[in-house]
Amino acid sequence: MVKGLFGIASLLLALAIVGLLIKQQLGANRLATPVLTPPAATASAPGADAPPVTVRQQAVQTQQQYKQALEAAMAQPRAEPEQK
Repeated sequence: MVKGLFGIASLLLALAIVGLLIKQQLGANRLATPVLTPPAATASAPGADAPPVTVRQQAVQTQQQYKQALEAAMAQPRAEPEQK
């Protein structure tokens, strides 16, 4: 009976350690996701001589924003892991 309790306690301890390591790794790998801004709003009232924005224009703008965010993320230096 003591062997069984010791085995369960060891299993729970190992599970807790693995859980902490996973949590630490997920926290270290998490990067800030870029916030995409909506298309710039014009100063004029809606529908007042402003050409409508097409889906293609929105797609191109979104692609450009993602590309800029990706380039900015790639330009940041990588953090060196601490060596013990």
